[in-house]
Amino acid sequence: MRQYLELKGRHRDAILFFQVGDFYEMFYEDAEEASRLLNLTLTSRNNGEAANVPLAGVPVKAAQEYVQRLIRMGRRVAICQQVEDPSQARGVVRREVVETVTPGALLAEDLLSAERNNFLAAVAGSPGAGEAGLAWADISTGEFHCTTVPRSDLESELERVDARELLLPRSWESVPPRGGALAERERPRAYREDWCFDAEIAGEQICRHFQIKSLASLGLTEAGDELAVRAAGALLAYLLEVQPGGGSHLRPPRAERGASVLYLDEMTRRNLEVVRPLRPDLGGEALIDVIDETLTPMGARLLRAWLLRPLADPEAIRRRLDAVEELFSDRARRKRVRESLRAVRDLERLAGKAGAGRSAPRDLVALARSLRGTPAVGQALDELRSRELRAVLEGFDPVEDIAYLIERAIDPEAPACLAEGGVVRAGYSPELDELRAIRDGAVGWIAELQGRERVRTGIGSLKVGYNRVFGYYIEVTKPNLSKVPDDYERRQTLTSAERFVTPELKEWESKVLSAEERIADLEGSLYREVREAVAGQVKRVQDLAARVALVDVFSALAEAAERNGYVRPHVDREDRIEIRGGRHPVVELMMPREQFVPNDIRIDRGERVIILTGPNMSGKSTILRQVGLITLLAQMGSLVPADEAKIGVADRIFTRVGASDSLAQGQSTFMVEMIETAAILSGATGRSLVLLDEIGRGTSTYDGVSIAWAVTEHIHERLGAKTIFATHYHELTQLADLLPAAAAYNVAVKEVGDDIVFLRRLEPGGADRSYGVQVARLAGLPREVIDRARQILRDLEGGDVGSRPGIGRRGRLPDSAERSQLSLFQPPESLVLDRLRSLEPEAITPLEALALLAELKRQVEDA
Repeated sequence: MRQYLELKGRHRDAILFFQVGDFYEMFYEDAEEASRLLNLTLTSRNNGEAANVPLAGVPVKAAQEYVQRLIRMGRRVAICQQVEDPSQARGVVRREVVETVTPGALLAEDLLSAERNNFLAAVAGSPGAGEAGLAWADISTGEFHCTTVPRSDLESELERVDARELLLPRSWESVPPRGGALAERERPRAYREDWCFDAEIAGEQICRHFQIKSLASLGLTEAGDELAVRAAGALLAYLLEVQPGGGSHLRPPRAERGASVLYLDEMTRRNLEVVRPLRPDLGGEALIDVIDETLTPMGARLLRAWLLRPLADPEAIRRRLDAVEELFSDRARRKRVRESLRAVRDLERLAGKAGAGRSAPRDLVALARSLRGTPAVGQALDELRSRELRAVLEGFDPVEDIAYLIERAIDPEAPACLAEGGVVRAGYSPELDELRAIRDGAVGWIAELQGRERVRTGIGSLKVGYNRVFGYYIEVTKPNLSKVPDDYERRQTLTSAERFVTPELKEWESKVLSAEERIADLEGSLYREVREAVAGQVKRVQDLAARVALVDVFSALAEAAERNGYVRPHVDREDRIEIRGGRHPVVELMMPREQFVPNDIRIDRGERVIILTGPNMSGKSTILRQVGLITLLAQMGSLVPADEAKIGVADRIFTRVGASDSLAQGQSTFMVEMIETAAILSGATGRSLVLLDEIGRGTSTYDGVSIAWAVTEHIHERLGAKTIFATHYHELTQLADLLPAAAAYNVAVKEVGDDIVFLRRLEPGGADRSYGVQVARLAGLPREVIDRARQILRDLEGGDVGSRPGIGRRGRLPDSAERSQLSLFQPPESLVLDRLRSLEPEAITPLEALALLAELKRQVEDA
């Protein structure tokens, strides 16, 4: 067990699969955990210790299935193999960990989603610092990114990246996750010593691996890049540790700068349902489901990345829009482009497996077929004028030499793995062809020998056969043993027959078995040569894959725009958002087009804060979200659902829509609401778009209105952010008269008797009623409840609560209801009385009492 314990000590955070013959065995805690997770039989082994050692095992041939199950459960598995022939070993068989399979560094297709990246992320910096370095890489595609983010945005960025695994310094081991993504969906974590994240060590690691003299080659020398470098270097070292020799295809880390992108925090991505619906269990769709018309896996991944990280540079956005519009306008050209894309498989991941030395024979065949499909993509783009599409064509290399090599060397019907044989194509190697001829000729030679021996011996039932234990033999039944010639040599005795060999048969056996061994060795050697040749050209394949992905995304956005009736937005740096005939891209598809009511909206310096009122179900939230989604689509480079749109680029989009209790964290609905609002007020700028759907509902009416009022004032006076604030507090509409850049709008409804009809139309001015009782009736509340609610509402509005006979029969309302006011601005006497009623004289000092008296006097005088 000494060898096992030594290897386990180096891989404490993984379940160690320790090869013993035809089995992978696990011991101690690993055995107990694997037994529980995989439903394996737990046994024990006596190794001369005081107690038996727990043991569980799986067959080597079936190990992949068990490894995959453990990875899906978020575990790591270290594969320890015998690296020498046990029959030739002197003492203990030498073993090495050849691979660590970990959720963030996967190459197996069965464990990967074609439409999503499989990122491993690393964080660098002190847990309490204001900033953190963040790096993320997908070893299956070779992508590698790094950036520096405010510590407060770290969890949100990890959610955007959607990392499958997180690498952290050891000093973070005792740091609990701060809310957000990490608190809700804990990722598997790996820890390395803090020195692994040292800036100098990390920089040297990056330079050495990518064979560059300085980080300046990667643009990683700006102020603030040190944390990003530390994260990237540690991540690279970890990847090379878990995938020895498998990082040659990684691209150098690309620095992402926050100023060039539109930042969407975790809450905004969720509220706008960018990549996943809020209620997938109800069959809802997200924005990505509406616009994803991509035809290749790498195109789907790139579209997702664009959605989660839109641009904030108008010129870069316009270049994307030019490409989309050109394909949108030329339907015939777009059709040719999309037809050519159908022949291309996942070039990125096929290249990744080749670069990591993990390509199976069928992977190479798929790579060759995909490469053969790419020239048609380039030809379909010929004569296009947009800058982005011309850039795709410039230097477009279909890597035909590699496709030709694979087609010449690998059989198109190759088996799944090399060990099955028949991988190298006939005609590629004369030596291999000759050996195969010897092997394949065995069938005919055996039939010919069997016929000759039957004639020579006179034994009509004589058979020539083969098994793995005894090799080739001649079988004679016992009644015919008297006819066996003298040159037959007995090899095996059976119940009803005996088996023999002859000098001629032994010579042939030696020749055939030698050919089999040589075939296996030669075929393996030829296959590895081809695979290494492909690996040497991985960078070319990756470049080609990136170009094809771009074309796929541009054509997909054009296809979605035509299908859904989108238009090109005008994007610039003007401080306004103007949308005419805007539609919600997801909601409009859930109903017939003619039933969705488009709306116009303009937010600019003159009307910077829009206070939006209207009853529940009137469409306020839809309008809020559609403004956010149209802005997001425009800044990612897509056409938008509107008749016309002029978008001044935003630096961030913030949303506060609804609230869900975080009871596990001890946070109520109101606390969550206030935390989210505080984040908006601390992060928004004059270039931000802020979408607020109710603030203050989780507390009393007075508190709620006061907070909502103060937040609106703060945004208007201090931040200057473009804001839409949907609210039930009609008192807030008075801000449109008090604040110069505020305006009130409402979503119109029409009363028909006791019912209401939602017109979904945005109109100037505030709503004068909430129509809550009518909405309750539409929701199906019992008739007697509705009637009672109407009666109480009339009394509240008439200021005669509790005094009318109709109410008296059901009991008086509480005193708090009698004193309730629908207006924020109570008479001063009421405010003074409320303050005095809440006062506890024995709890204040004389000095505080004098100060309070002065304040109350001032309130009365000011009124």
